[in-house]
Amino acid sequence: MPPQRGQHGNLLTIRIKYMGNHGKWKSMSNKLEEKLIKVKVDNISEFLKENKDEMVNDDYAFAEYMRQMIKEKGVSQQDIFLYADIPERYGYKLISQQKHTRQRDIILRICYSADFTLEETQKALRLYGMPELYVEFPRDAMLMIVFRDRPGDIIKVNALLRKNGMQPLRSSGTME
Repeated sequence: MPPQRGQHGNLLTIRIKYMGNHGKWKSMSNKLEEKLIKVKVDNISEFLKENKDEMVNDDYAFAEYMRQMIKEKGVSQQDIFLYADIPERYGYKLISQQKHTRQRDIILRICYSADFTLEETQKALRLYGMPELYVEFPRDAMLMIVFRDRPGDIIKVNALLRKNGMQPLRSSGTME
């Protein structure tokens, strides 16, 4: 489906097809896009300055964000990778962006094991270039609840997912 004009004049609403259960077209939107609707060309620099923390400015934004958050959480990277069931060497390379994964579950495992909130996890996914968790998708909705309620370690999270007929968080390790 080609881009379509949105209701706000010359702002394009881009629709991206998600290959979920229903194959529905969903509109990608976030708080920053909501703010952008009101911005005129003359005051773009003001918008960029006010929203710099929400924008990706750097090829290593994910690595910087992860280092900052892990430091704030006071957890060692070694413990995070152990709890996430991710080989330590691989985990270090992911966080430093020396390696890349296409598996969103790996980033979710790292964020959960580092005790990230849902909001912090969503930002990590955005910075990594992966889709955020969307409440419209049952598995994502379940994971959102998991990040909120913290039912236990990754093994318990996967047991909850399986109990509800959903795929467990994929791993690159062998702990489970």
